[in-house]
Amino acid sequence: MVHQPPAGARDLLPLKVTQKRWIADHLQQVFHRWGYHRIMTSTLEWLDTLMAGGAIERSTVIQLQEFEEGTLGLRPELTASIARAMVTRIADGASETTFSLPQRLYYNANVFRRPNVGHHGRQLEFYQSGVELLGTGGILADAEIILLLADCLNQLGLPKWHLVLGEAGLTRLLLSPFPQPIQDKVRGAIAHLDRVALENLPLSPELRERALFLFDLRGCPADVLQKVANLDLASSEQTIVNNLKSLVELIDHSSATPLPLILDLSLVQTFDYYTGIVFKVVSDVEPNQRILGQGGRYDQLLGLYHPQGKTYPGIGFCLNLEDLHYTLLSSSQLPHETAASDWLVVPETPQAEAAAFSYSQKLRDSEHLVRVEMDLGGRSPAQIKEYARCRRITYIAWIKDDGTPAIETVI
Repeated sequence: MVHQPPAGARDLLPLKVTQKRWIADHLQQVFHRWGYHRIMTSTLEWLDTLMAGGAIERSTVIQLQEFEEGTLGLRPELTASIARAMVTRIADGASETTFSLPQRLYYNANVFRRPNVGHHGRQLEFYQSGVELLGTGGILADAEIILLLADCLNQLGLPKWHLVLGEAGLTRLLLSPFPQPIQDKVRGAIAHLDRVALENLPLSPELRERALFLFDLRGCPADVLQKVANLDLASSEQTIVNNLKSLVELIDHSSATPLPLILDLSLVQTFDYYTGIVFKVVSDVEPNQRILGQGGRYDQLLGLYHPQGKTYPGIGFCLNLEDLHYTLLSSSQLPHETAASDWLVVPETPQAEAAAFSYSQKLRDSEHLVRVEMDLGGRSPAQIKEYARCRRITYIAWIKDDGTPAIETVI
């Protein structure tokens, strides 16, 4: 019987692990330079935690055993888990003086999602790197997250990409004139870029014109903001527009090179917990555009986990390592081989085996990383040398009975 992994599960062999680790390590270096610290949360969460704030559709959660306290599920994303972890610590007695805000956190983790009906065999496990900036709101925090995201992509040497920026709060206000039963259909058509469905909704001429206006509300930030400025805006809407304009100007003035930014006020994320800016990074590498990451502001989510409902502002993003890996494969950035060992230590006789182990450890104890393999027997000297050449090993140490090494450089 041939044992295969479950449909949708994947094994990663050393070269692919090396390449994905290269991506994660480069992202981690950027996170460190911006003052972010790693957090690790449980892979398992209560289903109620994952469902809070409309963050996740129940059908996408891989559910596990049910207990009296509730149902366990595998995390399909990290934001809800991090929000729960932070609020739990604060509620358990960590004051804001001992638990200073803002908290700058990052993660490298796997997430799990059940595919939609009819998509059997689709990938179930994904790898993500991302950040959460908790405890502060405002334009400066929004700008930090977007500039940090751009720094990540630039440090990876990503060839072509653009950032699509929206504003969840403003989009909701612009949708508010639509009657509630129709509003969800308008939002769905806009989210799926389905102009035909939008045109066929039972709307008055005025509302149809407004729906199509929202559908096309994307492009150069200055042009989009000018279009919105021509609307009859309420004071709350005008405040958001002014903040958005200030954010775009701050980003432009803070970047050494202009960000490839598209302002899209029709951008509607599937997660309902976003309250401010939302964004996604899209690869422009042919043949297929890929969403490399996404994020946004969520100023009410943490309050859902606090016993007294006290909330804290938050904003973050995640980057999808699978999509980054696919996009970078065509470039020269990724390593194309696993790391080679520096030494192969070979006991020439059984009496030299203990000395060979000791010599191997002496090499490994260097203050610099030295990769040392021990030959485990059963091969002729010619086979050992051929193995060393195939594995790109630099030196062979032949250990004699008295422990003396004879060093050979592999050619």
